[in-house]
Amino acid sequence: MGRDIDQINVIPLVDVMLVLLVIVLTTATFITTGQVPVQLAKAQAASDRKDVPLVVTLTAEGALFMNNQPVPLDGLRGLLDPHPRESSVLVRADRVTVLDRFVSVVDEIRSLGFQQVNLEVVRS
Repeated sequence: MGRDIDQINVIPLVDVMLVLLVIVLTTATFITTGQVPVQLAKAQAASDRKDVPLVVTLTAEGALFMNNQPVPLDGLRGLLDPHPRESSVLVRADRVTVLDRFVSVVDEIRSLGFQQVNLEVVRS
């Protein structure tokens, strides 16, 4: 009954490595889908914010997102209504966004009573 082991069984090692690969790929997918990709404009003076504002993102195609969730047309008012008016609103607009669309979004936010509306830029 005493057999000599002359080779290593690598099947359990491959199984463990595949499970680890699936875990890494799954978590990497959740991390990368956390933000809507926009190319922010550049500015000389960009502030480093410490509080957590409401984030409204306007993409180059004109799509609107609030806290990384898509906003339907004319749906921004309904999403901002439950929040206190003292909350800070951070607008992330792609640098090629049409100015008219950007102004209408900021105007809608201001018309709801939010006084702290900021534009996120990248320090140049």
